[in-house]
Amino acid sequence: MPKISFLPSEWFVGIVVSALSYATLFYINSWLTGSLIYSLGVNWIYLPAGLRLFITLIFGLPGAIGIALATFTISYFGALPQDLTLCIGTGLISGFAPYLARVLILSNTQLAPDLSNLNLPKLVICILLYALLSAGLHQFWYATMALDGAGTPNHFLVMFIGDVFGSLLLISVIKYGLDLLRHFKQRAR
Repeated sequence: MPKISFLPSEWFVGIVVSALSYATLFYINSWLTGSLIYSLGVNWIYLPAGLRLFITLIFGLPGAIGIALATFTISYFGALPQDLTLCIGTGLISGFAPYLARVLILSNTQLAPDLSNLNLPKLVICILLYALLSAGLHQFWYATMALDGAGTPNHFLVMFIGDVFGSLLLISVIKYGLDLLRHFKQRAR
C-alpha cells in the first residue's frame, strides 16, 4: 500500500480542487456534447473521464474523494433518479474507478508515483484500464439498480468509447496547452 504523505490541509485542497474542477468540466461537457448523449449517464465523448484519471494520478486518494463527492452531488440533483443508494454508488464508482486504475498501474508497471516517467505507452495503458473499470463498474451498478437499458453490451461499449475519447481529447488539450505555454515562455526570454 502506498504511503500517504499529505498533510490534512493538502488533503482538503486536493478534495476541493478535484470536486470543483470535475463539476465544472462535467457541466462544460454537457453543454459541448449534449447532442452526443447515448442514454442516461452514457456519452460518446466524455471529457470528465480524462479529468478523473488526471486528478487521481496527481492527487491520489484526495482526488478520488473529491470526484466522488462532486459526482454524488451532480447525480442526486441532476438527471439520475433521486435515489440515495444509486447516487452514492455512482459517486463512489466515479471517484474510485480511476483510483483503482492508478493503484493497479503503479503496482504493475514501472510508473513512478510522481509520474516523472509517464510516457505514451503507459498513458495508453492507464486510459484503457481506467475506461474498462469505469464503464464496467458503472454499467454493473446501473443494471443492479435497474436503470433503463443499463448493463447492456451497447451501453458498456459506448461508455468505454466515450471515456477513452474523452480522456485522449482532454489529455491532448492539456499537453497542447502546456506546449503552448512553454513556447510563449521561451519567446519572452
